[in-house]
Amino acid sequence: MIPDMMHLDTFSLDVILAAVGVGFIHTLTGPDHYLPFVMLARAREWSRLKTILITAVCGVGHVTSSILLGFFGVVAGVAVGRIEGVEGFRGGIAAWLLVGFGLAYALWGIRKALRRRQGIEFHEHGGHSHLHSHGDHHHVHEDGEKKSATFWTLFIVFVLGPCEPLIPLFMVPAARGKWALAILTGLLFGVVTVLCMVGLVLLGAEGLKKLRLTAMERWAHAMAGVVIAASGLAIIFLGL
Repeated sequence: MIPDMMHLDTFSLDVILAAVGVGFIHTLTGPDHYLPFVMLARAREWSRLKTILITAVCGVGHVTSSILLGFFGVVAGVAVGRIEGVEGFRGGIAAWLLVGFGLAYALWGIRKALRRRQGIEFHEHGGHSHLHSHGDHHHVHEDGEKKSATFWTLFIVFVLGPCEPLIPLFMVPAARGKWALAILTGLLFGVVTVLCMVGLVLLGAEGLKKLRLTAMERWAHAMAGVVIAASGLAIIFLGL
């Protein structure tokens, strides 16, 4: 049963307010929460709905993994500090995966841009591959496997990426037997995080749409990869 907001004790109210505030700040100050989606939405020309769905699904996976880890920590009697240590470890893995994904995507984008400049693009159709020569226009062909690979890579990175501030907010009430408060805290933190992610991504994506890249347009994928890699490096070296 969800706690009655009119009869909350000071501890419960503090935890709830902290969940909302920390969820917002955690997302806002973490460029990895929105920059990868902004850049990919621009480079891949995602629709607004697709941008929202991909961002939201990754956001839900991001928060849910930490809630589950916190739940098993409480059930197993593991201290908050040790769970936070696990979060930090998997956070490092996620950050390096983000860097690797960004660099790989940038290299692919550079290759794609160079082929466009030469008027040649490599295409794959079913079980065969061939080259197309283009004059003043180009066609972009992406099979389902490439599209799904981008999504699943992002999703895995965000599932591994921890919500460190959520762990004590969830585990402390649960350890005191206040499971309803712990669940409410997790839900509020998750909703705020996902809504903030979606809002920031939409603002950034709409802003980029208004920029006329003209000659730089063909480098959109390469630039997206560089920004994604930079987001991962910011986590590793700046602690963002």
